[in-house]
Amino acid sequence: MAFWFPGYTVPDFSSPPLRDAPLVRFAPVERAGVAPDGYHATSIFPEYFHVEPGRWELLRESRMDCVVVQRPGGALDVVEFRRLQVGDRVALGRGENGEDGIYVHAEAFVEDEGRGDKFAFRTRLTRETSFSIDYDEFYDLLRYERDHGFIVWVLGPALVFDRDARDAFCALIHRGYVHGLLAGNALAVHDVEAALFGTALGQEIYSKRLAPLGHYHHLDAINRVRALGSLKAAVAAGVITDGIMHAALRRGIPVVLAGSIRDDGPLPEVVADVYAAQDRMRAVVRRATTIVALATQLHAIATGNMAPSYRVLEDGTVRPVFFYTVDMSEFAVQKLANRGSLTARSLLTNVQDFVVTVERGLRRREAGTEKTL
Repeated sequence: MAFWFPGYTVPDFSSPPLRDAPLVRFAPVERAGVAPDGYHATSIFPEYFHVEPGRWELLRESRMDCVVVQRPGGALDVVEFRRLQVGDRVALGRGENGEDGIYVHAEAFVEDEGRGDKFAFRTRLTRETSFSIDYDEFYDLLRYERDHGFIVWVLGPALVFDRDARDAFCALIHRGYVHGLLAGNALAVHDVEAALFGTALGQEIYSKRLAPLGHYHHLDAINRVRALGSLKAAVAAGVITDGIMHAALRRGIPVVLAGSIRDDGPLPEVVADVYAAQDRMRAVVRRATTIVALATQLHAIATGNMAPSYRVLEDGTVRPVFFYTVDMSEFAVQKLANRGSLTARSLLTNVQDFVVTVERGLRRREAGTEKTL
């Protein structure tokens, strides 16, 4: 059947308790960076604020663990604590069901699939879980989002340690399935190392043979790019001729490389200031309608913290944001949910195999040789 996603259910503000809810209260910031007592902290869910009698305003752009500031013109902005300025009017209230003039719409996209039996086997995600339908739904989602959404990939370096996976992801870029890319220094470094030497951390990405003095390769890759000034300059000069960075830069895809205390080098494009990196990442995430995190626990959590469960489109339509996390570790894929970041759909598998399978599945879909849901 044709791709679809759950419709958005607007709360009934004409019935109690929302009908009788008070207006939301605001209090001024008295010290920069410090919210007033009783502030309301945002969640991943759509949130409405009773700003005038009978008028509830939905936050158009949100993220977890921020506060809501009412601007002089009445607009509501979701603001990180570090951005609060003296005089900003911050929404107050810890109640989430209208008692403080705030309604957190946690079931906006919930579908009733039936409760089923009280006891059942295989209800938790494990290595034995079947993922066939998840792949099929993912193919259909990506094909829809390629033309109607904004797909952000969050990549760990394991992706470029394998030749076929690296080639497959480049194919996804070229065919329009990648609209934004978030990663760290390591992903880019080992991708460039593969382009220059055919290795990642000194090991050939196909044969797995260790290259002589291969432990120098990632440093030589960094040094060569630094000598040219940037990844973009290295691509333009013909020094980097293939790989994920090459494909993304050639297509003008926004790439954010966030720095880490562990970094070698780093590459010139790596954002060393953690809060500047956060701002750059959020600028990409706020456009996202689907996010796919591959084998990168910390980057996945960071991105999940920035991503709400919904997106308000230009025409006012409210749609879900899909979040997938893929890893071999059960702990890693459960960590995001445990952080409260997002109800992520998780697949337990090797990310190299995952990307190769996804690229092949999409290619078959496009060729019409594989049935769709």
